[in-house]
Amino acid sequence: MRGKGKATSFDIAYRAGVSQPTVSRALRGSPTVNEQTRQRILQIAHELNYKVDKNASNLRNQQSGTLALLFFEDPTQDDSLINPFFLSMLGSLTRACAVQGYDLLISFQQLSSNWHVEYEDSKKADGLILLGYGDYLEYVSRLELLVEQGTHFVRWGVVLPGQPGVTIGCDNFQGGRDMTRHLLEQGRRNIAFIGHASEHYPEFLERYKGYSDSLRDAGVPVQPGLQIDAFTTERSGYDAVNALIERGVSFDALFCASDLIAIGAMRALVDRGVRVPQDVAVAGFDDIPIASFTNPSLTTVQQDTKAAATLLVESLLALIQDEPVQSYTIPAKLMIRQSTRST
Repeated sequence: MRGKGKATSFDIAYRAGVSQPTVSRALRGSPTVNEQTRQRILQIAHELNYKVDKNASNLRNQQSGTLALLFFEDPTQDDSLINPFFLSMLGSLTRACAVQGYDLLISFQQLSSNWHVEYEDSKKADGLILLGYGDYLEYVSRLELLVEQGTHFVRWGVVLPGQPGVTIGCDNFQGGRDMTRHLLEQGRRNIAFIGHASEHYPEFLERYKGYSDSLRDAGVPVQPGLQIDAFTTERSGYDAVNALIERGVSFDALFCASDLIAIGAMRALVDRGVRVPQDVAVAGFDDIPIASFTNPSLTTVQQDTKAAATLLVESLLALIQDEPVQSYTIPAKLMIRQSTRST
């Protein structure tokens, strides 16, 4: 080990009795280094007053030190064109990148352009995080192209067998199952599902499958007339409930595939003189910040944005370092509030 001058990662490796690549992985927080070894390396780095030269490291690796977060444009009531759930995830992603020493470049997904050329090949970013996608059956060809081009990317969405790339997602099926069980426990039997239930929108479909599974377990028939399509907007939820009422079917609960749908649904019920939850219980999915401030406060399924962001960033960095990565499903959690409580 050198006796003078600025300490290097090789000095740390010598003191720790590990290889220099192990030091590099430990300093960037790679999950491939066990916690005991990582802590020993961090302690030695502190003792040697070692500072990571981010610019030099990026130059050696031909990396930009930046990750690109690409939003899919969603119809919204404001000018953001971003689903409020993804806005909640944005803060968590920014912090997760900062922990890893990366900057975050934010943009909308342009489906007509080549993301690979625009970001990774041009060295704007070392990899992509994708949030949202509209119709999955139309979008999947873009994912297949990214895999074919060797682009480093991860996406937030439903985890399905054989899908392209690495996906981090919530357990939509279990969330749908748990919420429907909760509504059944409240004495509700005619539970409508508001949201698309097809392969075009796989998150909603998995929630619907969980809903159907709970009904069957309880001996309650799944009635096709109690499912109605809706997109993730308040207006879509409002219109769907009015259309459901026009069908003339009887319902005492609404399980909405998103919080925005649920908020619009509650407004439609109020405008019709229907009391929530006394006459009809209403539940959503996502736990966006406004959910706890609606009147009544909205029962929903929480998706853990902090855990999601950490896994998305760590998985993408592992891909960039050519380390093995698998898709992962995060457990969902019920948030029981006033909109479903019978008493």
